[in-house]
Amino acid sequence: MRGFTLIEILVVVVILAVLAGAVTLAVGSVGGERQLAREAEQLRALLGYACEQAELSGRDLGVTLDAHGYRFSIANRDEWIAAQAAELRPRAWLAGAAPKLTRDDQPVAIAENGPDKPQLVCFSSGELTPFRLELVLADLDKRYRLDGEPDGQITLSTVESRAR
Repeated sequence: MRGFTLIEILVVVVILAVLAGAVTLAVGSVGGERQLAREAEQLRALLGYACEQAELSGRDLGVTLDAHGYRFSIANRDEWIAAQAAELRPRAWLAGAAPKLTRDDQPVAIAENGPDKPQLVCFSSGELTPFRLELVLADLDKRYRLDGEPDGQITLSTVESRAR
């Protein structure tokens, strides 16, 4: 009976380590894509819910975006008050996500701390500030795009970054 030499065992261990590293990297990027897709779908659903609540309550509902996340607020005469509903609580962006907002094909700056007035508004009439919001993760080829239409419709689509 002949056993394996130390060199043969080390070669097998190195090959297994390289394969494990490749699988980990592949699974990590798929996980990031799944998380970004879930983040985009959640935002689409929350915007739709906010617009429904604006119509039902008869009060405009705003959305403020900043570098850390987004929050909802309710119009109260000349000021915006933070929404109290648990569903409309402030949310943080997925780690590493970079939101890009445009209105009327003009980029809207997303500052470190959002402005006092919301960038997007769900009006009590059922209308919505038209917008395009892209969510991007640095290492992904895929972007998720939310398009808000004046009639209140919000659509979610995917965009390949290389196609841009």
